Amino acid sequence: MHWITENLGTIIVSGVLLLVVGLILWKMHRDRKSGKGGCGCGCSTCSMRDGCGKNK
Repeated sequence: MHWITENLGTIIVSGVLLLVVGLILWKMHRDRKSGKGGCGCGCSTCSMRDGCGKNK
């Protein structure tokens, strides 16, 4: 119990960071499933348009 009280700040910050990263990954996964791209540009000018998952 003494270790937890000494490192409580680190534990809280780590938990918040894990939550934020988890939410970002969840949003990226949801956007990917709905067909939204990750780059934000148009596919017609993209150099990777032939390898894009939406165009296969």
